[in-house]
Order: sequence, then C-alpha cells, then structure tokens
Amino acid sequence: MSEPTPSGLRERKKADTRRALSDAALKLALENGIDQVTREAIANLAGVSLRTFNNYFTGKYEALAYRQVERLRLGIDALRARPAGEPLWTSVTEALLAPMEAELAEAPGDGDDAPSRAELAEIRKMLMNPEIRSAISKDLFDEWVQVIAERSGTNPARDMYPRLVAAVIGAVGDAAMETYATADPPVAITTLYRQGMAAVAAGLPEPTRRGGER
Repeated sequence: MSEPTPSGLRERKKADTRRALSDAALKLALENGIDQVTREAIANLAGVSLRTFNNYFTGKYEALAYRQVERLRLGIDALRARPAGEPLWTSVTEALLAPMEAELAEAPGDGDDAPSRAELAEIRKMLMNPEIRSAISKDLFDEWVQVIAERSGTNPARDMYPRLVAAVIGAVGDAAMETYATADPPVAITTLYRQGMAAVAAGLPEPTRRGGER
C-alpha cells in the first residue's frame, strides 16, 4: 500500500479536526444545553485555539450540524457506488445508512448505549433549531438531486422526480430523528431510518389500526 501524500495527510488532519470540534460541540450541548455552548468552550474541549475553531466553522450551530452534513455527503458517494440494477429506494436506503452504521461500528462500546431523557430533550431542541437546520446547505440538496437524477435517468432541470425523491429523503430523516428524540423506550436511529424508507418504498400504505380497521 502506498504512503499518503503530504497533501493527503493535511486533508486527513483537517477532517479529523472538524470532527473533533463537532464532537466537542455535541458533547457540550448534551451536557449543558445548547444555549450554554460557546465557541471558546468547544475549542477548549477539542484542545485547539479559538482561532482554529474560526478557521473551520462560522459558529456553534455549524459545528453541531457538521456530522449530519458529513453523513449526507458520504451518502452521495455511497449512492453512486451502489449496483446499477438495484431498485432506487433500496440504493438510497443503503447509501443513507452506510455512514451512520460505519460511525456506530467505530464508536467505543457496543454502539447501543441509549441516551438519557435529558440528552434526548437536548437532541430534540437541536433538531428543531432553525440555525442548525439551515447549516445543511441548498448546495448539498442539489448534489442529492443530481445523483438521484443519474440513478433514475431523469433530467434535474426538467423533471420533478429527482427533487421529489430528495425532498422525501429529507422528510424521512426529519421524521426519524424527531421520533428518535421522543421514543419511549428508545429505538435505534438506524432502525427508524429503515422503517421510514421501507414505508416510502411501499407507497406509504395506511397503517392498520387496532382491531384490524383502517
């Protein structure tokens, strides 16, 4: 195996720094509440200067959103790598979940540690925060539209289909995360994503009510 080039090592170090800052921001938000998180505290916990933090993020909300943004970017690459003949919704589901499952596999412990009620309350607050939500840029949405158009043989400038699929992906993500933050007992986020995507692939059939009525 060839050794990484100096430029490759620099890019890896930058990526590691971004992840460390984002993880520090999330840890502080879960421990103290999002309103108490400051750029200085994030930098201190990550072991870097405030200037370094400012070189990577415009503020705490962008740092908090970074992991989700990174997962979505990795999902685009994963979708392009899926088998050509695979059904679209299968490809999308596996591409979305691949980065999450890779993170869980790398996490210390068994990856199934359930967050506390207080942590879930903060997670829900973060999910509903407009500044965090806006950190996921339109450019990223457009990248998803483009790769979906490639997979479906549609034209993103003329056909509505790839934009509809991208919008549905976002809606499933929102629904899964909000359900994750309120589920009692807790449910793994990957399970919720799979359930949501399976329901979409099935055409969102109306669920059977108690007693077997619809």
